[in-house]
Parts: sequence; C-alpha cells; structure tokens
Amino acid sequence: MINVLDSLSNEYQSHQTNIGNIYFFENYVITNFDEGVDINYENFDEVERLINRHFKEKPFGFIANRSHSYSINLTDAPLFNKAFPNLKAYAIIVYNSLTERVFEIENHFFTYNRKAFKDIDDAICWVEENLPLNK
Repeated sequence: MINVLDSLSNEYQSHQTNIGNIYFFENYVITNFDEGVDINYENFDEVERLINRHFKEKPFGFIANRSHSYSINLTDAPLFNKAFPNLKAYAIIVYNSLTERVFEIENHFFTYNRKAFKDIDDAICWVEENLPLNK
C-alpha cells in the first residue's frame, strides 16, 4: 500500500489501528484493513473516532483498498450508515472477482454512493468528483 501512496502527489497522515492502516488526505481517507479481519461496528470505533476528528462535519470520501481479504458484518450496516452522514462517496479498489461480488452484496445494505474500481487513481478521481464543492 505504501508504494501506491508514494506515487500520489498529495500529502497524507497515516495511522495504524486495531484493524489496519488508514491514510488521511484533505478530502478523503484510504483504508488498508488487515487480512482476515471481521469488521463490525464495535471494532471500527478507533477508525470512526479518527475519521470524525479529521473531517469533523466536512463532506469526505472513503476509499477501501481491498488488497487483503476481510469481511464486514452487514447486520451493523445501519450503524455505519448513521455514523457518517457526511460521507459522500465510497470507492472500493478490487483485486479479484470475488471481492467484486462481495461489494455487490454489500451495496444492498449501505446507503452511501458506492462504486468499485481496479485502479486507485480512478477511485480518487471519482471520489473527488462526487464531493460537493468545498465551502
């Protein structure tokens, strides 16, 4: 993940959390969660606090770099939907067809504007295009 980030021209802040790494940019966050993690609302609390501290009420985008296989507890989807009212674009970077199919299933549970990509640059462009103009 670091090599991909180093190719980006934007500055970022990184944080190691209990479920993986997160990288904060001005208008979006990129996550690289650990292999085999089962993400639920309870173990996402550290990530939630960091996101809310960084963006406050500002609209932001979320890019999930799914280079590792992990799961999201879909019964917690309503809690995630409510926790981030200022999340305006959610992109996922997929590396195989299984991850794409999982993303399609997740779309039935999450209310965010979501789209899958195979390239981080395309994901970043889409996220930035879907954020309201900074005020």
